[in-house]
Amino acid sequence: MNIALLLEMAAEAAADRVALVCDGKRWTYGELLAAARGACELIRDSGAEFVALLDESSEASVIALFGAALSGVPYCPLNYRLADADLAALLGRVAPALVIGDADRLARIAADQGHVVYARAAFTLAVQEACAPTDAVYDPGEGVAVQLFTSGTTAAPKAAILRHSNLVSYILGTVEFGGADEAESALVSVPPYHIAGIAAVASSIYAQRRIVMLPAFAPDAWLKLVEAERVTNAFVVPTMLGRIIHALDKGVRADIASLRSIAYGGGKMPLELISHALDLFPETGFTNAYGLTETSSTIALLGPQEHRAAHRSGDPAVRARLASVGIPLPTIELEIRDEDGRVLPAGEPGEIYVRGDQVSGQYRERSALDADGWFPTRDAGYLDADGYLFLSGRADDVIVRGGENISPGEIEDVLLTHPAIADAAAVAIPDPEWGEAVGLAVVVRGGFDQPAEDELKDLIRARLRSSRVPERVLFVAALPYNEMGKLLRREVKAMLAA
Repeated sequence: MNIALLLEMAAEAAADRVALVCDGKRWTYGELLAAARGACELIRDSGAEFVALLDESSEASVIALFGAALSGVPYCPLNYRLADADLAALLGRVAPALVIGDADRLARIAADQGHVVYARAAFTLAVQEACAPTDAVYDPGEGVAVQLFTSGTTAAPKAAILRHSNLVSYILGTVEFGGADEAESALVSVPPYHIAGIAAVASSIYAQRRIVMLPAFAPDAWLKLVEAERVTNAFVVPTMLGRIIHALDKGVRADIASLRSIAYGGGKMPLELISHALDLFPETGFTNAYGLTETSSTIALLGPQEHRAAHRSGDPAVRARLASVGIPLPTIELEIRDEDGRVLPAGEPGEIYVRGDQVSGQYRERSALDADGWFPTRDAGYLDADGYLFLSGRADDVIVRGGENISPGEIEDVLLTHPAIADAAAVAIPDPEWGEAVGLAVVVRGGFDQPAEDELKDLIRARLRSSRVPERVLFVAALPYNEMGKLLRREVKAMLAA
């Protein structure tokens, strides 16, 4: 089943309903489908083997996604924020492609790669002018729908592939067709090259929920768009939510009473931030959505009722669930395994393995699935006795000190209880005696004096074992994060090494 069928079904059911709003222009479902079919003709005529997007979110990104699907060519949105050399390397891996975006930049960094290039406006006009024949035959959807390059937080980007069957399985398992009423709208402000953005578009199309695009996130613009479009649903990453709350705390005013639901994911949510958000938005349902590129988005959810129950509870075990990512979806099998592949009981930390129809677990270069179809996520965590999943970082981030595995997350959580600490990152640093030791990069909260290193070491020693006490503490103005709110630990290690 081709993912474009999601759009075809929506257009057949409600062709005149508004499907997309971007920069003030409104597209109906019928218009969006016609544009996608026009894009299919453009792509086929170009001879491209990929459709690449080098741009912000817009109507062009949605049209390109479904146009590529109809033509049987993988859609590959690229991180336009990358340095020229890194971007040129990724473009070389998808050549020849029909590329939508910055034509001048493409001419400068990849002119010799055989791409067909359209600026956003030119592409949008061309697909509306292209005339798809009435007897056009479209791809059945048996191959690759989307190729996404992983963020490369710990290594070079990998080309993760998602087949139509993976994405369709996720949508059909989590979304009711036509389940949204005409007043519902979803604000999409995450980058188009992230699986969350693609999943948000596909989910909203299938539900027939109006998509409101914010091409470049800014908290003031986000709040104004919620008010102007009476937005009911939104997805943010933790850094975005932090900036929105900061703007509200600083006096930015907007009527956001329409906002029924905020989902978040893509990075670690500080407990202090989500607690403040629950107080600030008492009528809004919050959902923590945990997933990966390789799993076609969400595989576990902490829902609105669980957020409120945990926030109100005096039971430490229940309140702790605010720091979890919730319960695995019914369509997902999830296990925690040790280094030898043994399935671990509740409470014991290890690596998260998942299996299900939405799980691809494949890259252009290789498949990461084992013989039984299980995907090793490389995320570390544990399940509690009630089945709630808690993350403790990437398996690659574990600090191995004298044969003992140390989770950076447990150290960071302790540090964040200190009133003067706004942010912290624990990473492995070389140690001649133990092999690896703990290094810390710490951000001091505005208005506080910098605490003494010994004070922080004593705090960790009092809460955890002495092996968790850092060998080095570095105070920095800010920690390095990517645009999705993921901590770039390789850069933290470089900061400590310098």
